Amino acid sequence: MQNQRETTTTTAPEVQVFDHVIVGVGQAAGVLLRGLPEHDSIAVIEGHYVGGSCVNYGCTPTKTLVATAKVAHQARRAHEYGVQTGPVRIDFAAVRERMNALRYDMRDSLATSIEEQENATLFRGWASFEAPRTLRVGDTIIRGEHVYLDVGSTARTPDIEGLERVAWLDNVRLLDLADRPDHLVIVGGSYLGVEFAQIFVRLGSRVTLLTRGPRVASREDDDVADAVRDVLERDGVVVETNARVERVGVGDGGGVDVYFERDAAEGRVSGTHLLLATGRVPNTERLALSAAGVDTYDDGAIVVDDLLRTSAEGVFAMGDVAGGAFTHTAVNDGEIVLDALSGGPRRRSQRIPIYAMFTDPPLGRVGLSESEALAAGHRVERATLPMSSFVRAREMGETAGFAKLLVDADTDMILGAAVLGVHGDEVANMLAAFMATGRSWRTFRRTVLIHPTVGEMMPWLLDALEAVDANT
Repeated sequence: MQNQRETTTTTAPEVQVFDHVIVGVGQAAGVLLRGLPEHDSIAVIEGHYVGGSCVNYGCTPTKTLVATAKVAHQARRAHEYGVQTGPVRIDFAAVRERMNALRYDMRDSLATSIEEQENATLFRGWASFEAPRTLRVGDTIIRGEHVYLDVGSTARTPDIEGLERVAWLDNVRLLDLADRPDHLVIVGGSYLGVEFAQIFVRLGSRVTLLTRGPRVASREDDDVADAVRDVLERDGVVVETNARVERVGVGDGGGVDVYFERDAAEGRVSGTHLLLATGRVPNTERLALSAAGVDTYDDGAIVVDDLLRTSAEGVFAMGDVAGGAFTHTAVNDGEIVLDALSGGPRRRSQRIPIYAMFTDPPLGRVGLSESEALAAGHRVERATLPMSSFVRAREMGETAGFAKLLVDADTDMILGAAVLGVHGDEVANMLAAFMATGRSWRTFRRTVLIHPTVGEMMPWLLDALEAVDANT
């Protein structure tokens, strides 16, 4: 009897070809979807939630919580305005319901808009490169003339002994808590940690914030960082600086004990919940970027040029994965890419740095900090004014913080500003718009602004300019 050999026939994966392939639906992706030619075909690949971090875990939910926390805070101090109220209670389930309704609605609306866009096809699944400009999503191969990577970032997990034995939180899991923490311990004193600290202390939690450096918001100048700490401590946050977290363990009642070292001595704080807010890492691990010829830095961020082009022809990267950190810069990345496709003049290096920390009061920052300006060799002049000197702030009963303007003594250009105070984020926008004109601060000084507002004081503030000693 003759032996028969079984043969197996394999079918090559389906290949779909598009003019454009967008990987990850963050904020830059939305700009591309609105701006790419209507007659071009677009593949949109998303392995998780449409909308990226901003809609699902960042701007939308956290700023919704900031608003709720501010209402609670204002209710507690209503008597200062001559308004009598009863005890303030927090319905945490209702707080979460409001937050989730907003973020889920935005997520669903974005997904629906993509599905209804005639020239776009939405693929649900995780993508990885098989070859240059060629990606696999499940059993489908997708090839594009241009590929755009907008896959965002994820909370970094620090190397802390015992972490695997405790139920720790990142910013994603914190937002999914069904019950308000009794005592939230936060490791990390940058913007995310600071914002959550104020949110939860105002919602009725005890909050301890541990930061390994000598101050919170360490990216800022000392005077700004000290004022931010004052805001937190005024609200009841316990701030522990120079606290290097060494290990964690299970505490009494299923909580967590956090052990930290300071001045060669060990300290301990016991809480019911632990939030790790120690930075972000780019979401590039799944992408198999080497198969596409896309270069990365050691931390996984993608190397891009001034037009957001990667080392691989036809492949762009935008947002967090390209070294960004904010939604508004990701949106601008998308605009730069669209401009690059049409041969336009926009460049990443032309962007004036601007961001806000959404504490109450918010910190609005634009341009260079004082330390950055001095390090860059500018001959700096500085003017500062406490918010208690702003008529509008006094009328509102919101006098915490201060404003600082910096100018170049040689060119008369505004170098930067920090506005920690009521409407400080909006004032930073106003200053950024003026700085983009390339005009002297003397032109800004002559500008007439509405009274009574916080912004109206910015031109007057320039009358107090004084030289900064670079050696101090």
